[in-house]
Order: sequence, then structure tokens, then C-alpha cells
Amino acid sequence: MLHLRVIAPPDRSSAVVDVLSAEPGVTHLVVLPGAARQPQGDLVLCDVVRESADSVLRRLRDLGVEARGGISADDVEVTLSAAAERAARAAPGYGEDAVVWDEIAAKTGEQTVLSGTFLALIIVATMIAGIGVLLDQPILIVGAMVVGPEFGPLAALCVALLRRQPRVIVRSVQALVVGFLAAMLVTVLSTWVLTAVGLVDRGMLLADRPLTDFIWRPDALSWVVGILAGVAGMLSLTSKKSGSLVGVLISVTTVPAAANVAVAAAYGVWPEAAGSALQLVINLAAIVLAGLLTLVVQWCWWRRVEQRADRGVPRQRADREATGVSASRRPPRAAD
Repeated sequence: MLHLRVIAPPDRSSAVVDVLSAEPGVTHLVVLPGAARQPQGDLVLCDVVRESADSVLRRLRDLGVEARGGISADDVEVTLSAAAERAARAAPGYGEDAVVWDEIAAKTGEQTVLSGTFLALIIVATMIAGIGVLLDQPILIVGAMVVGPEFGPLAALCVALLRRQPRVIVRSVQALVVGFLAAMLVTVLSTWVLTAVGLVDRGMLLADRPLTDFIWRPDALSWVVGILAGVAGMLSLTSKKSGSLVGVLISVTTVPAAANVAVAAAYGVWPEAAGSALQLVINLAAIVLAGLLTLVVQWCWWRRVEQRADRGVPRQRADREATGVSASRRPPRAAD
């Protein structure tokens, strides 16, 4: 469930309450006239099941609430209420499958900012992976994959492509390009420094590295892994399964490939640098393609659920009520 706090302009308050009252997935509705001061208006509180949240938010935006008032939403971890159970049963589908598009757009949009933290993380991750490449240590490679923040802009790019948001697309691409270029440049410099002090040498790169040489030898399976990772990553994002997202980060070799490019370039081993660059491009392209297709499938699926609900098609609820699993109502729309 989501808890909504709406500051409704006085001349829109009645319309806001009507929209919320008419939605079966909304419950615990509270109206505090004149309670809001900045901006001024009525404070409207309610809980809404995730399956209905996208529809409710869209209708509130249609009323222009966000222009003169405000809308905020928080996750509700625990709800003990018969009214909430009735709201869940009144909506088709499952909450775990529902996508709240405004929530996803806000979450991913924050990760397109080319901040100092983003640059620091991707640089540190690439440097760790660079050392892992030279030492042929999978543990360091896995650690670099977890530290790398690149999935944020990749997910934002997928959402922006679906919702046709050019500015977000540009920011996402900028974050990825600048981030990877900066990380590879710093890794080249750090490799030279480590070589100068005698901690690493060119022979380590040219030696047999059976545990990490896959990083610069792309093949058909690189596409397969990238596609599967993109699907899993987007599902983990839309369903809030953060544990699954960690697994996705470990499964793809974006940061390690960038690190291998940098280390190979530092030592002038250009065939290996080219292979690593190709691996990087393949993984990035596969993740974006798979993520976008996953979002399209989710959008189409929820449109079908909405159409069936509007036609009043009977739905099986006995199993949900028996297990206590909450359901959901209206499907998400990709773009307004």
C-alpha cells in the first residue's frame, strides 16, 4: 500500500475527494480543510493499494493538483485494517506485479544526476575491477560489480525511452558516458602509478587469466546474459525487490569491461582493449533493450487487466482471500 498526502487547492478539494472516494482501491480517507499553509489548501490523506496508485495519481495530475498544490507518496509497511483488506480485494491483479509509473520515474530520475557521489562510486568500482583483472581475482570483480552505480542511469534511460522524455534520456546518456570515461581515465592513471611503484606490471595482464579473461572475450552468451540481466533488473526495480537487483549487478560485466579497457590501454595491449570495449557496448545495449521491452510488456499487460476490469470480467479471489494476498486495481500507463 501507499500512503498519499495531497495538498489540494481550495477550488479543487471537492474534485480531489470525489476522485479518491470513487476509487475502490482507496481507503482511510481523511480530509483536513484549510490545514495546509505552504502552499495553502486542504490536506487530504489516504491509503491506496499499489494496483490503484497509478490510476489515482494520474487523475490527480489531470486535476492540476501538482501545479498549485502537492502530492507525495510513501510506502506503508504494515496495515491492520479490514477496510484495507476490502480495498485490496476490490482491485484486480497483485500488488507485487503493479507498477507505479510516477514512483519509478521519480526513483530513476534521481539517478541521472552526474553527481560527485556517482562519479566517485564508478571510479572506485572501476579501479577495484582493474586490480582484479591484473590479479585474476573474481572476488574483486564481483565487488566492483556491486559498487558500480551504472544500473541507475540505465534504468532511467529505459523508463525515459518508454515515456518519451528527451531531457531524461540526455541526462542518462550523459551520466553513463561521462562516468565511464572518467572512470577509465582515472584507472589508466592509477595503473601507471601502481606500475611505477612496482605493485603491478604488464606481464600480469599478458599472463594466462582463466578466471577473468571472459571480460575481454565477448560472444553470443554476452548478449544472453545482458538480456536476462536487463529483464531481472527492471523487474526488481518495478517490484521493489532490491535483493534481486544486487544479483543483477553481479551478473553483468559493465564496470569490469571498462576496467579492462583502461588497464589494457595503459599497457598498450590494444586487441584486449578493443575486446573489452565491445563487451561493454554489448552489455549496455542488451540491458537497455531488455529493460525497455520488459517495461513495454508490463504496460501492455496492465492495460489488458484494466480493460478486463472495465468490462466487469469475473476474477478469481478465493485463493487470494484464503492466503491473505492483497490484490490490485487499475493498470499503469507508460506516458501521459
